[in-house]
Amino acid sequence: MTEPAELRVFVNGTGLSVNHGATILDAVRAFDAAEAAEVAAGTRAVTDSRGLPAASDTPLTGGMVLRIVSARALRTAEESA
Repeated sequence: MTEPAELRVFVNGTGLSVNHGATILDAVRAFDAAEAAEVAAGTRAVTDSRGLPAASDTPLTGGMVLRIVSARALRTAEESA
């Protein structure tokens, strides 16, 4: 059985197809270039489906669910935990 040419991932509920080897930041960029620029600048952050922080250079796996959140809100939540 051959692997599909692309991976299916979800960013803020939107399904996207990305190439194998793509990173979380690549998926965010495919979703919205302005959001990706904010993630790269540190004003926005990405969490996984459980709400845990996800590094933008993490390689994607098929079916990943990502959410873009305020980096400030994420830092506040981490500090209070």
